[in-house]
Amino acid sequence: MNEPVQRHGLDLRWQWLILLGVIGVLLYWLRPVLMPFAIAALFAYLLDPLVDRLEKRLGRGLSVALVFLVAAILVIAVVLVLVPFIERQIGNFLAQLPVWVAWFQSHAAPWLQQHFGVSPQILDTQKILDALQANWKEAGGFAASVVAKVSKSGLALVGWALNLVMIPVVAFYLLRDWDILVARIHVLIPRSIEPVAARLSRESDEVLGAFLRGQLSVMVALGVYYGAALWLVGISVGPLIGMIAGLISFVPYLGAITGIVMALIAALVQYQDWTHVLLVLGVFAVGQTLEGYVLVPKLVGDKIGLHPVAVIFAVLAGGELFGFLGILLALPVASVVMVVLRYAYERYTNSDLYNAHGGSPIIVPDGAVVAAEPVADADEPESGA
Repeated sequence: MNEPVQRHGLDLRWQWLILLGVIGVLLYWLRPVLMPFAIAALFAYLLDPLVDRLEKRLGRGLSVALVFLVAAILVIAVVLVLVPFIERQIGNFLAQLPVWVAWFQSHAAPWLQQHFGVSPQILDTQKILDALQANWKEAGGFAASVVAKVSKSGLALVGWALNLVMIPVVAFYLLRDWDILVARIHVLIPRSIEPVAARLSRESDEVLGAFLRGQLSVMVALGVYYGAALWLVGISVGPLIGMIAGLISFVPYLGAITGIVMALIAALVQYQDWTHVLLVLGVFAVGQTLEGYVLVPKLVGDKIGLHPVAVIFAVLAGGELFGFLGILLALPVASVVMVVLRYAYERYTNSDLYNAHGGSPIIVPDGAVVAAEPVADADEPESGA
């Protein structure tokens, strides 16, 4: 009786592995068309809690229409405001780029050569600029050929337009039927694993909510703070530096380090004094304190638990496998994987494989053999009793 049960369990595991493999292959093959659906699903997931709150008073359909309308107006307003602002900031940066290069040649390069022995040939900015210009020309020629092909066929342009139109349409229908879809998926889960699947789903929802809503809020808050603070300090490209630092702040310390380096160079080039250097350092010191003690504990919490190295690996691996779609979904998927790994770790530490005791010898690292003490039987009385 025991052998058929074990064989049945192995068959079920193989079936699950085959099913997961087929799903993975299908997702890999369909990755070019999954982009609008993934973005729409993210929007629907983010807006669903707000719709659930309004549903009690207005009903599901009216709540979805109201939330979707307000969200669309906000997105359009942000795009209309940010695009010209970013364009002006990039133009300002490009206008100051020759000044940055001249400062590097006259101040930074001699200092690095004197204190660290860096070869002047490595610091030859003219060669770097020539290489960038050559690559830019090649990229421009490639872009021109791509634009020519697009203008001839028009299929790529039509595809992009359809994707942009599909995102709000798919998001609207997903948001309207979100609870129904979740319920149907729950019904399809095999009853034997339903308790475990329900638990992992709840924990994954908590982690995803903390990441998508909390971490995005932290990124926006830090970007606004760094940009406004650097602008008040007097850094002309401060808003652009602040936005860059905020956008990459999902990797711990990377956003702050990048922002500090760029802001210090901008302050030295623009003012060439220690006052603005200290002001920049003060801005990022306050920002790191605000992030570590206010924003992250309040908005994110400690549910994600992703190591910085795991964050970098997830983003790079997602981009390598699925392109921009992989970058977009890398951290949410990694967060769910962390939930599964924590459950697997819990199962392993409570399993017989981890807790088993026996009389076989144990080989310790120095080569000495220590006999393992056998486990006393629970029914056996203690000596001297």
